[in-house]
Amino acid sequence: MHPIIYIIIPLIFLIGLSLFTVKQQSAVIIERFGKYHSIRNSGLHIKIPIVDRVAGKLNLRIQQLDVIIETKTKDNVFVKMKVSVQFKVIQEKVYEAYYKLEYPHDQITSYVFDVVRAEVPKLKLDDVFERKDDIAIAVKRELNEAMTTYGYDIINTLITDIDPDVQVKHAMNRINAADREKTAAEYEGEAERIRIVAKAKAEAESKRLQGQGIADQRREIARGLVESVDVLNTVGINSQEASALIVVTQHYDTLQSIGAENNSNLILLPNSPQAGSDMLNNMVASFTASNQVGEAMKNTKSKDRGYQQPKRNIPPQTDATSTGMSEE
Repeated sequence: MHPIIYIIIPLIFLIGLSLFTVKQQSAVIIERFGKYHSIRNSGLHIKIPIVDRVAGKLNLRIQQLDVIIETKTKDNVFVKMKVSVQFKVIQEKVYEAYYKLEYPHDQITSYVFDVVRAEVPKLKLDDVFERKDDIAIAVKRELNEAMTTYGYDIINTLITDIDPDVQVKHAMNRINAADREKTAAEYEGEAERIRIVAKAKAEAESKRLQGQGIADQRREIARGLVESVDVLNTVGINSQEASALIVVTQHYDTLQSIGAENNSNLILLPNSPQAGSDMLNNMVASFTASNQVGEAMKNTKSKDRGYQQPKRNIPPQTDATSTGMSEE
């Protein structure tokens, strides 16, 4: 073997120990004899073998830490909250991030626990859901004040999950269901009221129109009766006999219409063959009796007017005439 090989091999080995690369969005800490020497960013770099060494690497990309916390609300409800913290190492403070803080994840978790357990007990369960953004802002503010010193920048904090106890969730679901059932009952009651009012208005309008129709019908019947009586009077039949004849005719027309119905259950009592003549005789007799009673009442009223003449006030005569006559 050529002697130069013994020189080339150790040289290649030393060069391999001297050269190193740093990935994109990363930073490498170089120490010389155990003391901080420099920070190397992405690219190819050289270090002195044995003298210099790579002490550590830091990731400069945005990282996320999920912290799960169990805490109590103001109304004594235990909830589990998931807080997602997005952070990164400040490129200008790589030295502080590496040498001042050994376990950044534990430090961030401690601050998140401290802030959340200070803010959530001030709120009721419903307010925790509504004001979760306020809690996230408070966590971010507290973390920024604490972690900037150590070379970390808090990009954002998010409350990604709020999980109450199972029994509490069941109770909330029952409350929500009961509230929706109440609202549904109110709407159903309002709809029923509208239906009842509309039905009542329709019935009232129907009855009004029905009454108007009946009134018009009776008016036309009365007009027809008047015309019928006038026609009968022209042939020598007086008003009483004409009225009785019309009533009897209507009676037989009614019987005929009832008989024309197949499923009629109406029965007229009495309903003998002499019913028509009896009705006519009774009506004529009643008309005659009513006329006699009317004439008697008229005569009585006229006699009462004759006996009750109004009294006139005659002033008493004075004694002036007689006195004067006696003096003459």
